[in-house]
Amino acid sequence: MKMRIARFLPAFALLLLPLSRADVRGCLCDIAIPETLEARECGLCKEAERQPADIQFFFLRDTNPNKLHRWLALPRFHGGRPEILSGMTAEQRTAFWSAAIAKARETWGEQNWGIALNSTEKRTQCHVHLHIGKLLPDVENDKFVAVDKPSEIPVPNNGDGIWIHPAGNRLHAHIEEPAGELKLER
Repeated sequence: MKMRIARFLPAFALLLLPLSRADVRGCLCDIAIPETLEARECGLCKEAERQPADIQFFFLRDTNPNKLHRWLALPRFHGGRPEILSGMTAEQRTAFWSAAIAKARETWGEQNWGIALNSTEKRTQCHVHLHIGKLLPDVENDKFVAVDKPSEIPVPNNGDGIWIHPAGNRLHAHIEEPAGELKLER
């Protein structure tokens, strides 16, 4: 029996390889060269190009069948490769967070939501996007900054992740969180 398992282990590992690849730091998407948008990690860049040119942000349902209740918030515009929040102006970041928060409140009410940006090391898509979902219970920790409004949400360093959620009439911004989307219901 052990011999049979050992024989199939390399093939099984190869099947899991695409599921484990989540690092967009080497992204080569270039909207000026449409064929580069065919890469798997450039799917959201391609989707942004399909949107009307006069919008700043848009929302998509997460297509992952394990995340049926999630939304994604995306900017229509493109930034660097990979795209990170620090590549946006302060005004763009504030507008992005504000749009995502409005969508979260519209969908889950005033206190039950969370919004997460995964680090570039944990993302599967290079186009910057925020995961919007219902916050899991009991995920609060002490690694946060309390802020009063979206313009005060800290900018993650070097492609780090962040997740935010309401805490009374304030927001808790959890910094240096590589995969904040794990704090949201699937």
